[in-house]
Amino acid sequence: MTLSDRAVIETGINSGSDKSSIAKTIGKSKSAVGKEIAAHREASYRCSLPLECANYRRCTYGRACSRSCPLYEEFRCRRRDRSPGACNGCGSYSSCRFTKYRYCASKADAEYRSCLAGSREGVNLTEEEGKELGDLIAPMVKRGLSVYQIKQIEKDRIKVSERTIYSYIEGRVFSGSGLLPISLRQQPGRKMTRKKAAGYKKRADRKHLRGRTNAEFEEYMRENPEAYVTQMDTVYNDATNGPFIQTFKIIGLGLLIGLYHDFKTAEAMAEGIETLYRILGDRLFRKYCEVIKTDRGSEFVMADEAETAPDGTRRCHVFYCDPMASGQKGSLENIHKEIRYSCPKKKDLRAIGLVSQAALNKAVSSIDSGPKKKLRGKSPLELTRYIDEELADRLEAFGIAFVQPDEINLTPEVLAEFADK
Repeated sequence: MTLSDRAVIETGINSGSDKSSIAKTIGKSKSAVGKEIAAHREASYRCSLPLECANYRRCTYGRACSRSCPLYEEFRCRRRDRSPGACNGCGSYSSCRFTKYRYCASKADAEYRSCLAGSREGVNLTEEEGKELGDLIAPMVKRGLSVYQIKQIEKDRIKVSERTIYSYIEGRVFSGSGLLPISLRQQPGRKMTRKKAAGYKKRADRKHLRGRTNAEFEEYMRENPEAYVTQMDTVYNDATNGPFIQTFKIIGLGLLIGLYHDFKTAEAMAEGIETLYRILGDRLFRKYCEVIKTDRGSEFVMADEAETAPDGTRRCHVFYCDPMASGQKGSLENIHKEIRYSCPKKKDLRAIGLVSQAALNKAVSSIDSGPKKKLRGKSPLELTRYIDEELADRLEAFGIAFVQPDEINLTPEVLAEFADK
């Protein structure tokens, strides 16, 4: 109810109206008005008698009141106890010896607002429940899993929402379990400002870009809406020494494939596409890589070679994002964040264990085995197995296989066995 509704209720009580009349005036139900008055009326006077006895004036027992007294009769007041439920405006208010209640609209509204705010504050957990939940979540956060993934894996045991868990972590509710805000793997970032972006010189279109721009990509997708799109890029820390990860994401499946390289050259990336072609086979490559979209990096200039199968036929269509528009392959950029959990920036990737395709496959397998919100709690590898058994088998033969939830590791520790001892 609003303050104006409560003001009408107070006026109605003062004038002696019953709850039904007040309810009709403000357009509420009779029960709603009754509950409002009962919840917010306050005792303005407390009866000094041992019991509220209707016969107290003719008591012959010295007011040694008890319910077993022959004269005891419980005092009942229709105005106070039934309708409207408060004593405002009662003609006997000043002389009445019994407990009296008043309803004040401004006090009732202030009490309601205070209760409303208080219900949204604090932690809706006991100390034991907080400790139990913190001990459950903390080990999985330390293994690099996101709160969403933890919620999906332990959905039978975690009854609070994903947002609530984040709030509890930010509020240090789980500090006793060693789980602090700094433990969360993802930090907020900001987009580059337009002023700063304007300082970068745009690249001029080159020969390999002709007919392969983002505008042509959008036109192709309008004409072929069912076509699978695979986004391609590279991830690395040391531009001069590597290693380099050529990443592919099959958008329709949410599936990441990573190829290990020692060099970031156009020839190496073209060979990476050939490797993907051999992994998937001709039919699956033509199906799931019908469209390959990448950025305008110098390592991706061999579009003609990428599009041509060994028998000389076209096997795919390569398109390029606009300059300074990595968001046009944003799905792949987002999954790069997950790669960075196990391959952090400013680290020597070889030193932490990224020394071979086998090491990369182990990290990618954990990423592809984690439940994804966009897949409604399923993992990319589970979806792939459901949709295309042959594709799942080929990936497993290559080394990208499903990892059980309690073995998923999205931290550099997943590569530890490959690091030099």
